Amino acid sequence: MNANRHENSGPSRTQQITLRGPAELADALPFMLGFHPTDSVVLVGLHGERGRFGGRVRLGIPSSPREWASTADHLAECLVEGGARSGARPDGVVVFLCQDPAPGETGRHVMERLRPFSQRLRTACGALDIPVYEVLCISDGLYFSYCCPDARCCPPDGTPLALSGTTVMAATAAYAGMQVRGTLRDMEARLKPAGGPGEEEQRAALDAAAASIVPRILEGSEEQGRVNVREETLRLAREILRRFANPKPLKSPKTAKSPKTAKFPETAMSPKTRTASKAPKPSANTANPPGVTIPGRNLVDTSERDAADDALITPEEAATLILGLQDRVTRDRAAEWMEGWEGTAALRLWRVLARRCVTPYQEHAAAPLTLVGWTAWSTGDEPTARVALGLALGADPEYVFAQLLHQACNEGLDPESLRSCLRSERDSRTASERIAPASSRRVRMRASHRQGTRSALGRAGRQTGTRDRRAAAGVRPGGPAADRPGNGSPRHGGQRGSRSGR
Repeated sequence: MNANRHENSGPSRTQQITLRGPAELADALPFMLGFHPTDSVVLVGLHGERGRFGGRVRLGIPSSPREWASTADHLAECLVEGGARSGARPDGVVVFLCQDPAPGETGRHVMERLRPFSQRLRTACGALDIPVYEVLCISDGLYFSYCCPDARCCPPDGTPLALSGTTVMAATAAYAGMQVRGTLRDMEARLKPAGGPGEEEQRAALDAAAASIVPRILEGSEEQGRVNVREETLRLAREILRRFANPKPLKSPKTAKSPKTAKFPETAMSPKTRTASKAPKPSANTANPPGVTIPGRNLVDTSERDAADDALITPEEAATLILGLQDRVTRDRAAEWMEGWEGTAALRLWRVLARRCVTPYQEHAAAPLTLVGWTAWSTGDEPTARVALGLALGADPEYVFAQLLHQACNEGLDPESLRSCLRSERDSRTASERIAPASSRRVRMRASHRQGTRSALGRAGRQTGTRDRRAAAGVRPGGPAADRPGNGSPRHGGQRGSRSGR
């Protein structure tokens, strides 16, 4: 079978890797997905006579066997429909079942327990006229084949997986710059609240922010209140982006005196973290401006990096941003930070906010998780994008923006079309904001000129005794120019049509 790498970053779209046998298939799975799937069922489509890899679908293995039949049918339909939309219906399927043993279990026990599920998956694909060429169970460092009857290559007790980094697939992936980002469980943990002493503190900050922000949106003119909250949210987010670009521990007087902030165990970065964060991060999708420091790849411990990021935002700031991003327009404006140093900093910020959505604010995580998914996809990190968007839909299955992005990412579409749309909106808004202050200055200059003319005419009237007649020739005070001198603030419209319903 040939693993065509056109879906991953690599030196060439036409370069292929030939995989022979179940062992190389099992080794290739993390490179196809970008992470080690844990507790997952994965279907990979095959195309052509040589079995070129195509579309793939992944889902958590249902805990109840009663759900296996419907899950198998759903996965098979998704794989076929996705291929049909892209114009390439799969000619075959390879299935992977990945699950760690429960306490007291072995890898073989897992394989036997999941055997009925594997049979149901083969039946579901066969009902759609797609043959299943191989079904592998990966558990406890072993792989088992449900299809190969030869005990010499696929013994009943399983075969150990190849050592990491020793296979042709691993060598080729390293040459192409492809990364395996740990396990799925680890990736999801970076986007969920970790608990601990700071959780109650964050919950109190969210309660206080909700009590403050919601009345401001509803009292008086609802749209004006919403606009004010929107601008304050975006202003705070921009400030924190700069803070991420040049990470330093929070040392402001207000923060230093806050007992709430002091309770967080991550409120100061270690010298090791501070030194490592100064190393620039090489990336084809990142262009860092002079003087901006981005964490380097030499920080292997992601928990340490996440702790350093958490230290840059107080619970009150996080609560304000989480509540503010529930507004669709605010979220769409924040999505414009999608490339360069802004994209790198924004991805870290959205991760922090997703981790701060503690109980009972889990549904609020849909907005920052969707922004994680969009920013990761925009900067070329598709595995992280899929994981984040899946969690966003778990938090709110009806979140339309996440639905659209998840579908587009899974279908292999190019994010550049959405990036172009966001750039156009940002440029149009920037142009209107520049025009408004210039127009306001012209109005003030005209008003000032007319007022000066009237004063001069008044002085002339006092000298000649014709003040009343000359004054009548001047510009009358008041009028639109005098009553409404532009204040330089851009006008914001209401809820305009957008890419999504939320």
